[in-house]
Amino acid sequence: MRIASLDFIGANVTPRTNWSFLLLRTDCGRTGIGECTLANQEALLAAEVARLAANVAGEDARARNRLARLIPHAPGGLVAHTVLSAFEQALWDLAGQEAGRPIHALLGGALRDSVPLYANINRGANPRTPEGFAAAARRAVADGFRAVKLAPFEPLVWEDAADAAQREAYAQGLARIAAVRDAVGRDIDVMVDVHWRFSPGGAARLVQDVSPFGLFWLECPVSEANHAAIRRLRSMANDRGMRLAGAETLAGLGAYRTIVEAGCYDVIMPDMKHAGGHEEIRRIAALAQTAGIEVAPHNPTGPVCHAHSVHLCTTIANLLPLEVQFGETDRFFTLVTGHDLRFARGSATLPAAPGLGTALDEAAARLMPWQPMPRPWLDPRLG
Repeated sequence: MRIASLDFIGANVTPRTNWSFLLLRTDCGRTGIGECTLANQEALLAAEVARLAANVAGEDARARNRLARLIPHAPGGLVAHTVLSAFEQALWDLAGQEAGRPIHALLGGALRDSVPLYANINRGANPRTPEGFAAAARRAVADGFRAVKLAPFEPLVWEDAADAAQREAYAQGLARIAAVRDAVGRDIDVMVDVHWRFSPGGAARLVQDVSPFGLFWLECPVSEANHAAIRRLRSMANDRGMRLAGAETLAGLGAYRTIVEAGCYDVIMPDMKHAGGHEEIRRIAALAQTAGIEVAPHNPTGPVCHAHSVHLCTTIANLLPLEVQFGETDRFFTLVTGHDLRFARGSATLPAAPGLGTALDEAAARLMPWQPMPRPWLDPRLG
C-alpha cells in the first residue's frame, strides 16, 4: 500500500470559516482523510502539504511510526504540526480500511459505547448579545446537550486596557455569561473560553467575577507560556469550585509534559488537528492521567476532525466531554458521507465501518474553495 499522492482541500463553509482537509491516496485506490484546519493559514497549509507529499511519495503507508513522527522543533511550527497531524489521521484511516476494522478497534478497543459531547455555541450565537447567546444555549439544551461553552469577551485584549471600550467589552462578556446561566439553569454545565485575552492580574479579577455563575471550567485565561500565573489562577479557580482548562494549540508529548509537571491545569485540551494525531494524544492522555488531570479534546472545527476525535475519545480513560461546534453550519453533516455524525442527545455514536467510517464529499468541497478572511475571528495577537 504505497503512497501515491497527498492533496490539500480548503473549503469555505461560512463567511467567517474555512475548513482544511488532507487526502492521502494510495496506489491500490484507497483514500485516507485527515483535517488540518488552522484559521487564516490556508496558503501555508497547502504549501506544507505539497512539501510533505514530495517527501513521502512512494512510501509504504503502513510505516506510520516512521512517517508521522512529530518533531517538536520542526521549523514549520504549528503549520507543520497541523499538517503532520492530519497525515497521521489519514494513515490510520487507511490502516483501518485495509484491516477491515474501525480505527477505535485498532487503538485497542472502545472503553465506552458512545462519546459524551458539549456544545460550543460561540459561532452559532447570533446576534452576539446576551440574549443571542442565551437563545443559542437553549437550542443546545433542547437538542440534548448537558453542557455548553461560550467565548464571551470579544473584542477585549488586555494590551488595549487603556481604551475605555475595553471596560464595556468586559461588562458585556459578564452579561453574556449571566444570560447563558439564567437560560440553562443550574443543572447544565457552563464553560467559558477566554482565548488568552487577559493579563495575570486581569484574569485574577475575572476568576472572582465569574465565580457566582458556577462554571464547570474557565479556559485559556492567559498566555500558555506563563506557567506561574496559570498555577495561581488554577488555585483561585479551584477554591471557587471551578476547573481551569487549556493547552489546545500545543503539539507533542514534550510540550504537554511541561504543562502537566508544572501543575497548570485541571483539564488539558489536545486537538486532533495539532497535537500529533491519535497515538500522540493517547500518550498525552496517559501522562495526564498519572497526575490526576482530565482530558477534553479541543474540537471546534470540521467534521473530519470530529470523526477522528470520536474514535480517539472512545479509548481515553480520563475523558471529559468532547467539544463540538453547535449551530454554525449544517455543512458539518452534509460535506461528508458514511457514518452519521449527527449528535444523539448530546453524544456521538461509534462508527462500525472500516477506518474512519467517514469520507469527504470532494466534489462538494471543491465547489466552495477557501476564502481569505480580512477580519479574522480572533485578534492575531491572541495566537
